[in-house]
Amino acid sequence: MEGFVHSFESFGTVDGPGIRYVIFMQGCPIRCAYCHNPDTREFSGGTPYSPEQVAQRALKYKNYWGTRGGVTVTGGEPLAQIDFITELFAVLKQKNVHCCADTSGVTYNPNSAESVAKHKRLLQYADLFLLDIKHIDNEKCKSLTGAGNKNTLAFANFLSQNGKDMWIRYVLVPGINDDDITLGHTAEFIRSLKTVRKVEVLPYHTMGVVKYKNLGIPYPLEGTPVPTEQSVENAKRILGA
Repeated sequence: MEGFVHSFESFGTVDGPGIRYVIFMQGCPIRCAYCHNPDTREFSGGTPYSPEQVAQRALKYKNYWGTRGGVTVTGGEPLAQIDFITELFAVLKQKNVHCCADTSGVTYNPNSAESVAKHKRLLQYADLFLLDIKHIDNEKCKSLTGAGNKNTLAFANFLSQNGKDMWIRYVLVPGINDDDITLGHTAEFIRSLKTVRKVEVLPYHTMGVVKYKNLGIPYPLEGTPVPTEQSVENAKRILGA
């Protein structure tokens, strides 16, 4: 089995608990307007690796992780390569590695027995999911990402029902998902879940704009300001971050 990897980060500190070895998978089925890794979006490209090869690279750093750290897969959308991720996590769990997936949940289809079975198998090996809720309104989520939120919300409920820990991540974008009504509806949904261990408000930033220029593609949120400190604190208050 092969997975296609964009890149690796040896000492990640913002992708789960502790120090993480971060694996950026290649390819994503959605197109978030604020995506700061547009170079990982296309499924063509990346470097092929076997699960064992990736695990060997990660395990070189195991002594640095302590009792809290481990490995995080991100992207791109890592669960677009769910069979590979499942096998990778299975290999890592043999070495008692904490395994985390940073995902939008869009690959989970509650109406597909195959999709449910594959995601349920992944749960055997994954310790934590960092789940991005892009927008609580389905139509506005489509405008923001090119896809609705039904699979994402269904995946959140799936994790909750199966007792799997998750952190909710919320990228706060001025004028798009920072109003009190949207935040309130999001908070209500989060409160309905039983296994949310943390909520993270991630202020929108423009650090990825240079990548769009280098790739020769337009930046969808040109002119959008970063959120104010007051706006971020308001979002944290409402969402319980």
